[in-house]
This record gives sequence, C-alpha cells and structure tokens, in this order.
Amino acid sequence: MTNKTLSFSRNDSAKFFRTLNKRVNDYFKENNIKKTGNWTLYIKAIVMFTLLLGPLVLLLTVTMPGWLQIICMVVIGIGIAGVGMNVMHDANHGSFSSKKWVNTLMGSSIHILAGNDYNWKVQHNVLHHTYTNIQGHDEDIDAGRIIRFSKHSKWMKIHQYQKYYAFLLYGLLTVNWAITTDFKQTYIYLKRKLSYGEFPNPATQWTKLIIGKILYYSLWVVLPLALGFAWWKVLIGFLIMHYTAGVILSVIFQLAHVMPNTEMPLPDEKGNMKNTWAIHQLFTTSNFSPKSWMVEFYTGGLNRQVEHHLFAHISHVHYKNIAKIVRETAHEFSLPYNEYNSIWTAIAEHYNQLKTLGAKPSMA
Repeated sequence: MTNKTLSFSRNDSAKFFRTLNKRVNDYFKENNIKKTGNWTLYIKAIVMFTLLLGPLVLLLTVTMPGWLQIICMVVIGIGIAGVGMNVMHDANHGSFSSKKWVNTLMGSSIHILAGNDYNWKVQHNVLHHTYTNIQGHDEDIDAGRIIRFSKHSKWMKIHQYQKYYAFLLYGLLTVNWAITTDFKQTYIYLKRKLSYGEFPNPATQWTKLIIGKILYYSLWVVLPLALGFAWWKVLIGFLIMHYTAGVILSVIFQLAHVMPNTEMPLPDEKGNMKNTWAIHQLFTTSNFSPKSWMVEFYTGGLNRQVEHHLFAHISHVHYKNIAKIVRETAHEFSLPYNEYNSIWTAIAEHYNQLKTLGAKPSMA
C-alpha cells in the first residue's frame, strides 16, 4: 500500500451523480421508504444466523457420524459467509438499521466470523470504496505475489498457472483473518492513522482485537475440545468451515471487480484520477445474476455491486428497486453499466481474466 494522496476529478459537466442521487432520493421520498433495512432484512438475519449457529449447537449436543459432522461444518461455513454478506456488511456500512446501536451490535458479528470491525471498516469502507481497483490503494486487488489481480502488478512466472490455483487459494481468506491479517492491519492502519469515523485509541483497539480473538477461539476451538472432541477433528472442522466461507466470499468479491469488463485505472504523475469518484465506480465495478432471487437473497445484494458502490449507505434490500434508475441514468449519460446475466457466466469471465492477467505481459 502507498501513502500517496489521490484526487478524483471534480469535472462532471453533465452532472451525472447529482442527477442520479436526486432520482434515487425521490424514489425513497415518493414511496415513503427508509433507506435502511426492513423486515425482510431482519428475517434474512435470522436465517443466516441459524445457518451459522444451528449446526454448531447440533455438533456440540448430538452424537452423529463423521460424514454428517463434515456436512455441518460446510453449512456453518455457508452461514459464516451469509452472516458476513447480509448482516455484518450492511451494519458496518451503517445501513442495517436507522439505530446506531443496532448497527454496532450487528456489525460486531464480524468477531465470530474471525474478523475485526475496525480493520474491516478501514479496509473496506475507506480504502476499497474510495480507491476501487486502484493499484497500491485498494487492498482487495492486492493478493501479495501469489495472485496477479491487476495488469499494473509485477508479473511472475507462477502467475501463468493462477487460472488453476487461484480458486483453491480463495478458501484461505477467512483463515488468514483468524491468524495473521487482523494483527497486520491493525498495526498498519493505526500507524497511518486511518479510521472510518473517529480514530480509535490504539491501546483500546489492540485490547479489543486481542479479546475478540480470545472469544473467537474459545467458541470455535476451546469449547469443542472441552466437550471431548479430538484435537484433529476440531482442526479439520475448523479448516472445512473456513475454507467453505473463504471460497464463497472471495469469489463473490472478485466477480465485482476483477473482470474483463472492469477497468483498473491509475492516477497521473500528480496523483489525479481521470474521472469523478462516482463515474470511477461505474468503470471499475460489475454486477451479476440480476434476475436470480436466490443469488440476491444469499449474497446480500452483493451481486449488485454497481448500486452498492454508488450508494453504500443504502441497505442492500433496496438495490433491486433502484437498479433500474441507476442503469437508465448511466445509459442516459453514455456511461458504462457493467453486468453479467448469470453467476456462472461471471465466474467463467473471472477465470478468463485470471488467465489474461497470468499471461506474460509481452504475450498477453
């Protein structure tokens, strides 16, 4: 990551975002709807927490064969991703509820998913949503040396095989959260004095991080061991759970930005970006499966990343209804509205993008 300051263009002579913002605001006013979550979101939260905690309760209280224990851990992984996308994500954007304490409570669910709310808000709300797809600023396109997500990243010989191994490595996302990522991010973000809202007291943040990890490992490791589960069963279950969640979350995130139809622009030598922030989001973000009820329900509206990046303060339960406004306004101003009809088409295109970025630059 670089500390170089970037500036987005202020030149939007056609006033795209002002027009779009007015139209979206009018939709909510005319229909007398709050921009935050509603009863459908609260029902989804119950469903996702049930997927997460229900199998855990069964595992700890009911004797079952090994194959069924494995299925339970897979379902828990699905629940982890579901809570992350539907509950934690909206809450930490401040859109789950109109009440701040509810958002704080639901946002804290990230601690049982292996993460930390301060780190997530800085990495996601500040860096990713501000500097989307900008090399050296958006950590979501920085996978170290092992995967090349941007044409601006250094190419290595191993990258020619990333089309084969990338999806396998995606499963390590939440495992890394649990073990190393949070500690590294807290150190870096506090050092750079980054925050989403009020800057936290460093001692308080480190204390919260350590206590959060203790509670996390107490739930997922210590408790099963205390109830008599063999250490190797706990380890295998832990890895199955996290690998399932990691693959789901990573794939959903990558389908939004590392695609053939999204751009990865760089600033000029003075640190100035070509487009305004809003127009930049249209060029760097993509939707998928807009007509699939199941995909939209489970992914927490993250299949509509265009709407999410432009209106992160609006709960995802409203994205379907404002999508037509966003699409028509983008086309009216001759701007892109990137979208794939199905998740399978999007996955295939992400694979093609990994293949393209993995090819030696002189041959690509």
